[in-house]
Amino acid sequence: MAKIIIIDDEPAMVEVIVTLCREKGHQVFPFNSAPRAVEQLDSISPQVVIADIKMETMTGFDVLRHVREHHRQTAVILITAYASVETAVEAMKMGAYDYVTKPFKIDELQMTVQRALDYQAALRENVYLRKELKNKYRFENIIGTSRAMQQVYNLINKVADTDSTVLIQGESGTGKELVARGLHFNSNRQHHPFVAINCSALPENLLESELFGHKRGAFTGAVADKRGLFEEANLGTIFLDEVNSMATSLQTKLLRVLQEREVRRVGDNKSSPVNVRVVGATNEPLQPKMKDGTFREDLYYRLAVIPVEIPPLRERLDDVPLLVNHFLQKQASASGGEANKIDPEAVDILCHYDYPGNVRELENAIERACALCEDDMILPTDLPPAIVAAARGEKAEQAIAAMPIGQTLDDYIQQQERGYIEATLAHSGGSREKAASMLGISMATLYRKVDPKHKK
Repeated sequence: MAKIIIIDDEPAMVEVIVTLCREKGHQVFPFNSAPRAVEQLDSISPQVVIADIKMETMTGFDVLRHVREHHRQTAVILITAYASVETAVEAMKMGAYDYVTKPFKIDELQMTVQRALDYQAALRENVYLRKELKNKYRFENIIGTSRAMQQVYNLINKVADTDSTVLIQGESGTGKELVARGLHFNSNRQHHPFVAINCSALPENLLESELFGHKRGAFTGAVADKRGLFEEANLGTIFLDEVNSMATSLQTKLLRVLQEREVRRVGDNKSSPVNVRVVGATNEPLQPKMKDGTFREDLYYRLAVIPVEIPPLRERLDDVPLLVNHFLQKQASASGGEANKIDPEAVDILCHYDYPGNVRELENAIERACALCEDDMILPTDLPPAIVAAARGEKAEQAIAAMPIGQTLDDYIQQQERGYIEATLAHSGGSREKAASMLGISMATLYRKVDPKHKK
């Protein structure tokens, strides 16, 4: 059921429209005075306003203008007995959803109202989804407090709302697409398409057609004209992942797009302008590829107007606990339950692993652990065995490296013993009697072990 305001200075016409709307179960608010109806807009908050164009005190165009300025989510249907092309064009230019000509058929008006309601519902859903996407790709969701990540945050915050081309560099699994989507959904292009393509996923001929489109008959199988992804992304952002894998012939075409801001479909003899922001990503350094001639130097400098370097996770292990908590919350949101807890020893293990698969590998490990754990508590045994083995091996190597290799065993034992005695003395507030009691030794033994030269 929707709220519908009906405005017409002819009472008989208002009564007819009221009857038709109530037949469909809608809540109707009839008005013979347009100014009075406008006054009630805030308190009623209708989904649809149906207004006659020709009224004495206030025209339907005046009502439409007010609604568009103050109630943008409300659909306006105009009714006129003086239909003309000029009237229709004017109504649509001013933002009317539709207009109906008197005399109208019963089902015509009812269908127009229903289409308006469906359209408004789609708009609300679109606004909701875009808010959800923006929340999902807020920069705050790129987790990390390390110095390296703070530098990344500062840079992408500065350039998000510009049209500058960005090249994101980082190993696989570091979150390059997350940064790209964050740049888009935090820019003035956020209401337009974000189009992503992995340049290594398609052979050269198919990638060219996907990016730039093709004309019918350009090659075998091209049975119709096809828009390319650059055209699909017009006014928005195109994300070229693994651009380092692009063939040199396609690099030349991409360079032309960046320089001229126009694309030419395969098999076409003319170009079309595009307004699109390009964000590229590479999982390997491009300098060696430029030296060996497999990546164009001029394209690199066109792409890397703003270079963003994402550090691998092994270089920011201090961020692991934050990431673990983030992924636990993410799993909880997906399942609709409470977030799992994690044993401190399991966190310690996760902090002593070098993550060749980077953040993606850590997320997969947490997802696996959430699925396997019992009583909502993640234990070391719930973690991937490879991570546990590698982390414990690393900890053992660190412990060995910290050992004072070169001392005799007696010297090492004596040093450890003295350290333990001194810690006990500190704990007992310096009282040697209390320390000796806690250690289970005599005062003479305590004196001798603290100061080997002392003789009782």
